[in-house]
Amino acid sequence: MKTRNKLVTINGLNIFYREAGNQNKETILLLHGFPSSSHMYRDIIESLSDTYHLIAPDYPGFGLSSAPAISEFEYTFDNVTQIMNQFIDALNLKSVHLLMQDYGGPIGFRIANERPELIKGLIIQNANAYVEGLGEWAQKIGGFVHNKDMEGLTAFKNHLMSLEGLKEQYLGGTEDPLKVDPVSYLTDLAFLDRPEARAIQTEMFNNYGSNFPQYKTWQNYFKTHQPKTLVVWGENDKFFSKAGGEAYSKDLNNIETYFFNGGHFLLEEYTTEVAEKIKQFIK
Repeated sequence: MKTRNKLVTINGLNIFYREAGNQNKETILLLHGFPSSSHMYRDIIESLSDTYHLIAPDYPGFGLSSAPAISEFEYTFDNVTQIMNQFIDALNLKSVHLLMQDYGGPIGFRIANERPELIKGLIIQNANAYVEGLGEWAQKIGGFVHNKDMEGLTAFKNHLMSLEGLKEQYLGGTEDPLKVDPVSYLTDLAFLDRPEARAIQTEMFNNYGSNFPQYKTWQNYFKTHQPKTLVVWGENDKFFSKAGGEAYSKDLNNIETYFFNGGHFLLEEYTTEVAEKIKQFIK
């Protein structure tokens, strides 16, 4: 089914979202990562739209949603989560499977912990909730912070938001780089080249440390509520290593885990395979 491109106003902000499928089917809420947008889910939405109801929003400051200046909006994971909670209520979503990648993890896990009754299942793609999964790049960032090397941290952050850095995130660890559509990283770059965009991303990037103290809370949520969970993971991800995907099995009983010879943006290469795993999981 063709994707509809929509807007809803939340607290004076226009939140853009992609919607596809039949509202009477199971709903999947897709939460994107850094520094991307709902655009990263375009292919999986198309693959699943005949079977499910899919909704993929852009966070404030990302993609096609409103991007107020950092002086006008607090770009933190807590605050973005609250906007997403209001988005869920505005769309009257009562039961969802959460599909989360990268930044989508900390936002989605906050939602799940606050609203366990909303969650029908978790689909986790390279999004961390355990320290075991901190990969090469995450450790590098941690080293800059630990050593108070702000110059090194800024340089690395700026690299990640450059064309070469974006290509490295999308192409790094892939089995076949030719399967990655250049439109993906060029779209991210176009959004980053807008006024204030890099300042906004820097605010979110600098706030990422607020997620680590939440790990125990999220792990307690897993242990207590035992949500049905599917883990699909690019095992060559430099942000979140294979150990991060394996760690969920420590606390979750009803879990399926699949590793792919891919990178951080796994769905660029393995849309068909992941879509089939999702169908089997929800079925």
